[in-house]
Amino acid sequence: MAVSRGIPARPSDADRTVGTTWSDAPCPVLVADRDGGLVRMNGAARTLLPGAVDGEPLAQRVPTWLSDAHHRVSQGQHAPADAPHAGSIDDRFFAAHPTPGDDGDVVWWLVEETDRRLAQALDDAQGRSRILTEVSSTLLSTLNVGRCMDTAAAMAAEHLAEAAVLVAPPQGRRYPLTHAQRGGRVSHVTRRIDVAAVPGLAEALQGFPPVPARWINPDDLPDWAVPDGFAGPVNSVIVTPLPGHGVPAGALILLRSSTEQAFTEGEEVFARLFAARAGAALSAARLYSEQTRITETLMQELLPPTLASVHGVDFAGGYRAAKEQDRVGGDFYDVHPAAHPSQETLVVLGDVAGKGLDAAVLTGKIRNTLHALLPLADDHERLLNLLNGALLTSRHTRFATLVLASVLRRGGKVHLRLTSAGHLPPLVVRNDGTVEEVATRGTLVGALPTVTATTVRTVLAPGETCLLFTDGITEARGGPLGDDLFGDHRLRRALSPCAGMPAEAVVERVQMLASEWVGAGRHDDMAAVAISAPRTGRLTVVNGQVGRQEGRRNR
Repeated sequence: MAVSRGIPARPSDADRTVGTTWSDAPCPVLVADRDGGLVRMNGAARTLLPGAVDGEPLAQRVPTWLSDAHHRVSQGQHAPADAPHAGSIDDRFFAAHPTPGDDGDVVWWLVEETDRRLAQALDDAQGRSRILTEVSSTLLSTLNVGRCMDTAAAMAAEHLAEAAVLVAPPQGRRYPLTHAQRGGRVSHVTRRIDVAAVPGLAEALQGFPPVPARWINPDDLPDWAVPDGFAGPVNSVIVTPLPGHGVPAGALILLRSSTEQAFTEGEEVFARLFAARAGAALSAARLYSEQTRITETLMQELLPPTLASVHGVDFAGGYRAAKEQDRVGGDFYDVHPAAHPSQETLVVLGDVAGKGLDAAVLTGKIRNTLHALLPLADDHERLLNLLNGALLTSRHTRFATLVLASVLRRGGKVHLRLTSAGHLPPLVVRNDGTVEEVATRGTLVGALPTVTATTVRTVLAPGETCLLFTDGITEARGGPLGDDLFGDHRLRRALSPCAGMPAEAVVERVQMLASEWVGAGRHDDMAAVAISAPRTGRLTVVNGQVGRQEGRRNR
């Protein structure tokens, strides 16, 4: 009698258990005995394993994962209800489901899952790509180092592990640590730690590649490497560097408990991709913080000083940069107090061509140079020529206009020596409301080989004020039509009611009116300095006019 291909010549217990329909199954099916011998195969199995012969050892025809699985199942080490065994055969992935018989034979049903695994891998890849995109977007949205560390640790615990510990570069001998747990809070601590206690951590902090997770014994982790309240003992650990821009940004420790699946090789690769993005964001945040700190330090030297009374003379200054976000620009002023009341105090107000940070750098150079030339301040023209020579020999191509005022109080009056170098002449507000222009003229600084200037002397009686200002005020465009200049005539009208006002009030009024004139429109830098001879009596207001009583009358 002919026997159909794939149907066993002898009935086995496995046949009685599953029936002989396995021979017609669309999936590969093979039968092996308890000794690992190949008993039967159906047509699909013979196609999968061409050349296989009944009776030869199973291990010679199938991969190790399947022969080892058969050995365990035939020895009764695993119940049939266990999760199916799985592996690859000739670049195809199969899940192997065993059906043992009473005589020791085992029927192996090989269900191909290649397409499902490829689809799952694609889905995982897309999911991880979305995570990496979210990580980059979230971390790069903040340039605050502390907030960036919090976010990186929290996202690592959420997407990669149960808990994460971010170890930042040391600050002296102490290391900033950020602990995060999935669904929990993020905590910080800075402490001295032994980085050698965690395998691969010292190397990761220096930017070296990570050690494989299988090389790390979770039982050897120190207490600081495990967040407080971590559920269960640590079962699997990843230590990976956080690469930065030329300098490592730290290291990341990922933890899973015994109830979680151990990290796979693919997850280790994903952790390195995550760490690369987190490291780049942390490095950018640290670089920004360092640049901000340097900028703040330099900015303090460029900001206009706060003015007050010096040797019985009142000084007040005001500055408004061309752009609201800028704090410095091309306009500047300084007051250099005399060492003794019998000596002159030097006041400088200037305007560098241009605006913004480039102009501010040159103003800093001019201010420092003038400070060094203070011993020569008795001769304004000589001082200006020395400054001019310094600017002509520098790499800057910008020029500047200046006005100098040497101030000395004698009795109740203030004596001024005023010199303009290409700058707008100062205005003096007399007690009767008259506004006078000081007729000083001169050439600008930093453009011509020499500076020529005329020094003019004037005297302020008690209550009178001299205003130094830049063209950002008179050339401010605005008004009803939005394009009219504030102009010298409006400035004079604004100053006339300021007779007898304190220096601070004069500056505040001028800046307020100029700002209102501009409105929301664009404008240049605005700077003003008021020099006032203070009254000795009490401030009074009579019929809406500001005045002072010089003393109490005898009754």
